[in-house]
Amino acid sequence: MASESTKKRIELGRDFIRFDMTEEGEPSDQQQGLKQPPLTKEKTQTETIQLPRDFSRIIKSNQLYECMIHRESHRVYTDEKVNLTELAFLLYMTQGVKSIRGNHYATLRVVPSGGARHAFESYVVVRKVEGLNEGIYHYLPLSHELEHVASLPDMTSLMNDALLGQKWALKANLIFFWSVVPYRAEWRYSFMAHRILLVDIGYVSQNLYLASEALGLGTCAIGAFDRSICDQLLQLDGKEEFTILASPVGTVSKRNKQDEDAFYAFLKQADHDKSE
Repeated sequence: MASESTKKRIELGRDFIRFDMTEEGEPSDQQQGLKQPPLTKEKTQTETIQLPRDFSRIIKSNQLYECMIHRESHRVYTDEKVNLTELAFLLYMTQGVKSIRGNHYATLRVVPSGGARHAFESYVVVRKVEGLNEGIYHYLPLSHELEHVASLPDMTSLMNDALLGQKWALKANLIFFWSVVPYRAEWRYSFMAHRILLVDIGYVSQNLYLASEALGLGTCAIGAFDRSICDQLLQLDGKEEFTILASPVGTVSKRNKQDEDAFYAFLKQADHDKSE
């Protein structure tokens, strides 16, 4: 039986997702004529890595139906290398900019976003990608570039702490971390922005699943992580920008189905042991 404090938190969560969109409130900052926030973060490094844009040679499945039907979460990886073009494809298919509307009013991207606010930033922790050193990188969607944010001398330990001991994720080639800059959406939608943001990050995550499937790679979205550690590693302030979702990506094989079954069997046994 849930405690009263837990019940209260559950009810607050339900209120958050069921509020009435017609509820009156103060005009948003956009309605008040306040300056729009930047569409993306500015680059912080002088040197950047220009990413490939020709993806024609790496696509293994160009059939949307097949990608959707075969899409599943993968937690077992073969430890082969991913190449830079494949990483570029994953980045573009999750946050790539197709065009800019108006005087930098909005970006049109490969994923939808409420009001075209696109409040997310993409960071990648690279472990085994051809052409890149290990470390943390930040994606610059307007120019389709990467910038190196930091090296991770003790990557395994740091990622283990950041992902709350989910050791299977440490064998991925790379780990996507998406941050959210809430004010990009709040500027237009005020207190209604936050529910929209949670819907929007779902679009981004699903695109990573489908893009990974198209390349023959595997991914698994992770909602359980230590946000304070992730924010510190990504050099985020934790208030105006903070981590919202993580997704390891790695190489997989046909044998992985058996390995995945073994993984779930281990989880079932662990649950059984807890119940005894």
